[in-house]
Amino acid sequence: MTEPVCVISGVGPGTGSALARRFARGGYRVAMLARNGQRLNELAGQLPESKAYVCDVSDGAQVEATADKIERELGVPTVLVHNAFGGAFRSFLEIDPAVLNRNFQINTMGLLYLARRLAPAMISAAQGNIIVTGNTSALRGRPFFAGFAPTKAAQRILTEAMARELGPKGVHVAYIIIDAVIDVPWTRERFKGKPDDFFIKPAAIAEEAWHLIQQDRSAWSFNVELRPYGENW
Repeated sequence: MTEPVCVISGVGPGTGSALARRFARGGYRVAMLARNGQRLNELAGQLPESKAYVCDVSDGAQVEATADKIERELGVPTVLVHNAFGGAFRSFLEIDPAVLNRNFQINTMGLLYLARRLAPAMISAAQGNIIVTGNTSALRGRPFFAGFAPTKAAQRILTEAMARELGPKGVHVAYIIIDAVIDVPWTRERFKGKPDDFFIKPAAIAEEAWHLIQQDRSAWSFNVELRPYGENW
């Protein structure tokens, strides 16, 4: 097994699948993590060098067991893309505190579990990449985002702490802020009538993640913001 290995969490029909396709096309063996095994297996059938791993990243024990299996079957990962996502959109007066906690476990603790397990090998090799997909909620709180924004803000701060610690050790850590509505079937239905250029393409997000792992060490990015050209920001 000479091909490099990439772990991608939260492989769903949008950004996660696009990331898996881009890294597979770039020559990586891709370990695809999600809770939906059927969808993962369908995608794995289209990407011969990739494998599906059913894993709830909010469960530290599952992350440990899955990482062990990935190393046995594919090799030691040199890239981690944390794309798993938990969201809820209600007023802070209405949100069930358990929902906020669940989203925190996926968005922030999932990153912590994955990074703690995979980063040591990257540190030993003095190279590697950890990329996290986030969004504008990581930078500001808005009405009806109380069940979501706090978890993304915590996620971004954790990523920054990791970047400052791991950068001098040769491991590049970056956070992608997606300031847009991602183009997937359910968002097309919700924003019916919006033009194509209102949405951000999952493949374009994946291309930026690919670009980040190619950056020269003399010019590493941390905060990267992506938005359609017509987005009001």
